[in-house]
Amino acid sequence: MGLSAPASVNSSLGWKSSSLFVQSGASSTCATLRRSIASSKRKCPQKKVSVTCSSSSSSSDPLLVKAARGEPVSRPPAWMMRQAGRYMAVYRKLAEKYPSFRERSETTDLIVEISLQPWEAFRPDGVIIFSDILTPLPAFGVPFDIEDIRGPVIQSPIVSEEGLKTLHPIDLDKLQFVGESLKILRQEVDGHAAVLGFVGAPWTIATYIVEGGSTSTYTTIKSMCHTAPHVLRALLSHLTQAISDYIVFQVEAGAHCIQIFDSWGGQLPPSMWDSWSKPYIEEIVSSVRKRCPKTPLVLYINGNGGLLERMKGTGVDVIGLDWTVDMADGRKRLGSEISVQGNVDPAYLFSPLPSLTEEIQRVVRSAGPRGHILNLGHGVLVRTPEESVRHFFEVARSLNYDTFLQTQTPTGGIGSLVI
Repeated sequence: MGLSAPASVNSSLGWKSSSLFVQSGASSTCATLRRSIASSKRKCPQKKVSVTCSSSSSSSDPLLVKAARGEPVSRPPAWMMRQAGRYMAVYRKLAEKYPSFRERSETTDLIVEISLQPWEAFRPDGVIIFSDILTPLPAFGVPFDIEDIRGPVIQSPIVSEEGLKTLHPIDLDKLQFVGESLKILRQEVDGHAAVLGFVGAPWTIATYIVEGGSTSTYTTIKSMCHTAPHVLRALLSHLTQAISDYIVFQVEAGAHCIQIFDSWGGQLPPSMWDSWSKPYIEEIVSSVRKRCPKTPLVLYINGNGGLLERMKGTGVDVIGLDWTVDMADGRKRLGSEISVQGNVDPAYLFSPLPSLTEEIQRVVRSAGPRGHILNLGHGVLVRTPEESVRHFFEVARSLNYDTFLQTQTPTGGIGSLVI
């Protein structure tokens, strides 16, 4: 998935999605009409919104965007990876009516409806498009299917020079459902939350293309680093260009911020990550910076404890920490000049609410008052109580740096010393 590890599993499907069921929602001015998604046209009147890659920040930017840039904010903005998905009853009901994941993630009305479900329920500060890191593959020559149990399947894995011949520049016309969805989400949130887009990093996308789908060992692609490095580098270079273009496409369609998921980067030894993942992420960051210089970029890797300093070297604006990294330690290692995201253990959402409150407060104290986006250290787990998700966001909204950090004693780290 856009995240990593086993992704959220649809109740009507047995497969583990590669998607980052991170998705979020936005404020709705015509929710009742929008729910009538059987119609081929949206019935809600839409404002015309012109969005381009901005070259300057604005005081009207959403709270999450300001925090991503390290600007002063009154409280930590919050969203959750996989915040839309089958832990929500409303999603499960919709999935029964539309059992195909690809239909749900490649149909504009469904994308918008699902993306907005958490927004309407919990009012997070980030609304991430309901999509999948594999969604753009057919647009540059890699068709894929999704099968029950097996999940994503690529019938013709690319492991040779012959396979490379099927690739072509990304055809963004084939991804208009993504662009249209982002435009509508931007209209729906109306500045009250950040609209988030996302992509998979080249290495992570390459694992699916080379392995032919999901894998738990990565033996084919890892051995390819030594047996056919020229083929793998050509594939990664092609993915780098396609992903860079896809990011700009999402920003121009309405995304305030983009998260890059190198979900399987943590499966590489650090020295191999330096060779096979980092350079391509750096190239993406450089390319996007030239065209969208003020769009914050977030990098998340599952199992990133051994890669934090290396991740910082890619030039992204925000480093997402998984829950195995202590926030205070992560802050100390990364320094205060880069923003961080995370990192409450998703299992805390199964704990008594007072315990969840204490953990949220601990993470916020450890992160300090600037450059922190509150999130989980991974995606929302299946069967997570919706009451706990609601409580998570209520606690986040209740915090005020001016009073909270002065009345609480920092524990286990730099706390309020981070500025």
